Amino acid sequence: MSAEGTAAIAAGAEPLVLGIETSCDETGVGIVRGRTLLANAVASSMDEHARFGGVVPEVAARAHVEAIGPTIERAVAEAGISLDELDAIAVTSGPGLAGALMVGVAAAKSLALALGKPLYAVNHLVGHVGADLLQGDGLRPVGGGEIGALELPTVALLVSNGAGLLSGPPGVGRRISVANVNGDGLGAFAFAVWSGILGIAVLSGLRRRDSR
Repeated sequence: MSAEGTAAIAAGAEPLVLGIETSCDETGVGIVRGRTLLANAVASSMDEHARFGGVVPEVAARAHVEAIGPTIERAVAEAGISLDELDAIAVTSGPGLAGALMVGVAAAKSLALALGKPLYAVNHLVGHVGADLLQGDGLRPVGGGEIGALELPTVALLVSNGAGLLSGPPGVGRRISVANVNGDGLGAFAFAVWSGILGIAVLSGLRRRDSR
């Protein structure tokens, strides 16, 4: 971190961080100042996977390569900042598709090296919990409630497509992992079955009977 950035944080200023997420089929770049979301730029490759009935890792990785640069530029413009102003870079390091993750990590490492900023690896699942602490215009909580209303310490259960986590984070960025499950378990099963029942099986791996 630059001397100016270190001095600003020591003085109580909230750090400005750019985060990169490429764990699956969407290229996401977010910029936060403390807990305030300044930008959330997303590029989706869903249309490229639709004809296969599920996400194809190689296709996703190539789409990330094409989208990562423009998505970073869009996020920086939306936040109204310059890259030199950043205090740190964060990136999803897993779990996720190996090839897709490599694109995001490579981009984040390159940015951190070029800008002389520290780089932080973020667990994808823990990031879902941390997102509940963000505040900013345009944020809408799932299922009601208030953005930023998550109280710490708390216990979070994530049942995801291919990985699950039961953790008790005592604070932001610090957690106690109670249980961790890898593989296509309950999350994949529930997603596939219900998206098929509801007729929205584009990326579930299931096809509707009238699909061609």
